[in-house]
Amino acid sequence: MKKILIALTLLVPSLVSAAGGSNVPLESANIDLTDQASLQRGAKLFMNYCLGCHQMQYQRYERTFNDIGIPVELGKENLIFTGAKVGEHIKNGMPAEDAKKWFGAAPPDLTLESRLRTPDWIYTYLKSFYADPSRPFGVNNTVFPQVGMPHVLQELQGVRYKAKESRLVDGEVVEDEVFKVDGSGELSEEEYDQVARDLTNFLAYVGEPMQLERKSMGWKVLLYCLVFFILAVLLKKEFWKDVD
Repeated sequence: MKKILIALTLLVPSLVSAAGGSNVPLESANIDLTDQASLQRGAKLFMNYCLGCHQMQYQRYERTFNDIGIPVELGKENLIFTGAKVGEHIKNGMPAEDAKKWFGAAPPDLTLESRLRTPDWIYTYLKSFYADPSRPFGVNNTVFPQVGMPHVLQELQGVRYKAKESRLVDGEVVEDEVFKVDGSGELSEEEYDQVARDLTNFLAYVGEPMQLERKSMGWKVLLYCLVFFILAVLLKKEFWKDVD
């Protein structure tokens, strides 16, 4: 039994590493699935920057447009780039075999990514690319080390790079490794944070489109149970009032 526990202890970190895990603290995404403007911006970002490689093969265009408040005709005109019909699933035309050759592995489907990774992981990941000339696409990621994809939002964020900062500790100079952005991006740091949050918000919605309706229904069920509990108590008192 002791040997089994030791083996499991050694295996878990290996599995985490193989899945792209790291010990980088995750930032809170602060998602809000009631913010339709954010969801709409996130949908636009996904269709423009992510769909070329990543599919959402379990989510339909029409369901998405209806849920996040985009008129279907407007969505068809501006957010469907593949010629797909509005009732079809959100897919791209990239052959899986070609994708495997280009990236080392076929890009994963992102329909359930927020449930697999959590929104905080996705949000931090989108902010954690940095320049690394040793990698095939010239970038790495602190949340997902040795990531096999380019930083598709780099034109918005700019180039993030490692730098050294010195500080004095007990009379000695200590150098810390920090990350900075070179200012070449189209957006400020705060604006890019909002982009990452909007995209994360959209992926969180896609991971479980029914969750807002489910939560609303849950409160209604609880209210229903409360009303009938009160009625049951009053009915019990009425039946037993003459019993001494």
